[in-house]
Amino acid sequence: MLRELLREDRVILDMKAKGKEEAIRELVDVLNLSEDKKEILFKSLMQREILGSTGIGKGIAIPHSRSIVVDNITLVVGVSKEGVDFDSLDGKPVHLFFMLIATPNDPSMKYLTALGSIARVSRSIAHEGEIRTDFSSPKELIDYILQHDHE
Repeated sequence: MLRELLREDRVILDMKAKGKEEAIRELVDVLNLSEDKKEILFKSLMQREILGSTGIGKGIAIPHSRSIVVDNITLVVGVSKEGVDFDSLDGKPVHLFFMLIATPNDPSMKYLTALGSIARVSRSIAHEGEIRTDFSSPKELIDYILQHDHE
């Protein structure tokens, strides 16, 4: 599932954001959307954060939402070497982001399947301890993620 969602043009190797809003904006900006659609998407992701932080702990966050601005399930992956204050459940900074956006209508349940895959990969990466942030290319980061995807 993740193999088909991971794309080199949707990877940020060195995020600059310091806080939650900046991080979500930076992830959204990767998408080839008009400014008004980016703003709609940003607001829907921030609404989700109000329900509870998607910073799941151990340096990982999975901001996610359904939105009419995408026509297919979309994944953006970002790495922050410095770490982002994201109100994570464990209070620790986030170094690895998986932003997942899905269409409102998803009869094949790809969104939930993808969220499950991301959660499984996140557990595997977190189990290693220190999250790696020294990727030299988007492909290297994608390969790292896929090494942890034991479907």
